[in-house]
Amino acid sequence: MRMARATSVFIGALLLAGCAGMSEADCRKADWYALGYNDARARITPQARILGRQCEGYGVKIDQARYEQGWREGSDKFLERMP
Repeated sequence: MRMARATSVFIGALLLAGCAGMSEADCRKADWYALGYNDARARITPQARILGRQCEGYGVKIDQARYEQGWREGSDKFLERMP
């Protein structure tokens, strides 16, 4: 039982790590507003810092203001749907 749980946790961590990764092309063509909006709608905490560090490695500066605007607006939409 412990082994199955440990395996599940490990696989989950790998999947989450893979979701946050961005390639150089992703960083250069990103719609930062849409990324923030979609993260909020998926109930993911803001990822601007993580994405910023990843993209800095490619010499790309993210538009953090647009990401945060999208995240706020996506979060507001989520709250409107709650009963």
